Amino acid sequence: MIWNEIILVTGMAAVTLLIRWPPLALASRVALPQPVVDALKFIPPAVLAAIVVPAMLTPNGTLDVHPSNAYLVAGVASGLLAWRTRNLLATILFGMIFFLIWRRLW
Repeated sequence: MIWNEIILVTGMAAVTLLIRWPPLALASRVALPQPVVDALKFIPPAVLAAIVVPAMLTPNGTLDVHPSNAYLVAGVASGLLAWRTRNLLATILFGMIFFLIWRRLW
């Protein structure tokens, strides 16, 4: 039974490597135009927003923009703290603690 998991993980690793390695190898040998390099810097925040915002706005599968939505309130508060301080660790800790306290209060 353990061999099934080992084969599955190995297969997933191989597929991931085969999909991601060729573009990275090619990009390292080609000089990308500066506008492309500048645009690539926006990919991580865009992906993070695409993951986090739907989870904050629809925690139960429907749109919930009320103060009782601890995900939304803690996400907005954490976003403000991140914008103000630029400290990732403080933002994560603050967001988790704020979420738990807000959830307990409501």
